[in-house]
Amino acid sequence: MKLFVLLSIVFVFLLIPIQYSFSELEISTNSKVYSPEHTLQVYGKGLPGEELILRLFAPDESITKFEQIQTDSDGSFNHQLLTWPEPSSGTPYGTYVVEVLSTKQDGLSKKIDIKFSSTTEFISVAVERQIETAVFAPESGALNQSFRVFIQTTRDGLNIGNDPTTLLGNSLLHLPDGSSIPLKDSFKTLYGGVYYFDYAPSQEGTHVFQIAVFNDGVTSKGFAATHVLTQDLGGINKQISKLNAALDETSSELNILKSDISRFDDTLSTASKNINENTKSISSSVKSIEEASSQLNSLLFPIIASIGLIVALQITIIARRR
Repeated sequence: MKLFVLLSIVFVFLLIPIQYSFSELEISTNSKVYSPEHTLQVYGKGLPGEELILRLFAPDESITKFEQIQTDSDGSFNHQLLTWPEPSSGTPYGTYVVEVLSTKQDGLSKKIDIKFSSTTEFISVAVERQIETAVFAPESGALNQSFRVFIQTTRDGLNIGNDPTTLLGNSLLHLPDGSSIPLKDSFKTLYGGVYYFDYAPSQEGTHVFQIAVFNDGVTSKGFAATHVLTQDLGGINKQISKLNAALDETSSELNILKSDISRFDDTLSTASKNINENTKSISSSVKSIEEASSQLNSLLFPIIASIGLIVALQITIIARRR
């Protein structure tokens, strides 16, 4: 009876799929630096007879090569993944990633960095992954008027793409009052490696955008600043244009007034000339009157004298009669 129970337990275990109690996956490459026409050999060890997926990622994180292989009975594998071509837009120089992905060990994967270069002389130099972050923001803005900020992330000169929430999750906006707000949920993807967000400032002053990038264990930061005014330069330019138009109109009115004043000066000159002529005429008339008066006096004087003499004689005659 005990033997029957034991055999039953063994039979049940045989029916249950074998679950590996350990994970085994190793990966290596025949070099760290490659140049055109060199062969990329990938070797390592997994589980016996396991299906493995080999992937080669370009610097922009796109998949350059994808193959599926099976390990030997001892779990080892050795596969020629690629013969490097001449560099092109699809296969540029830069840092590549070789990945081995297990199909049995709960998606276990291992990665290794390699370099595609024009020469293999730097084979002893460690491969470095450097990320560059560029932030493009306008130099000036206006209160409550939205503007757009762009971010570009590159590695080896090529864009790298990822979920912006993860890639740019530690980014901050520093406000003029000294406070900071997170930008984690603000980003949108324009295309792989280029992101943007729209922002409408509510404070006047300098706003600093601190963009923090984290990718494959490597961090990078980029900064940009926008000075926010009460109104933007476009509004100021419109006011200046209106002022210039008003000044032009005033200048035109002044020219008309100047022309009218010039005509008035001519009128005054004419009137003054006429007055001068009339004054001369009056003076001439007065002189003529004076001459006439003198002549009249010379004529009247003998007459008056004669009258006076006659009156005196009459008075003498009347006196003698008495």
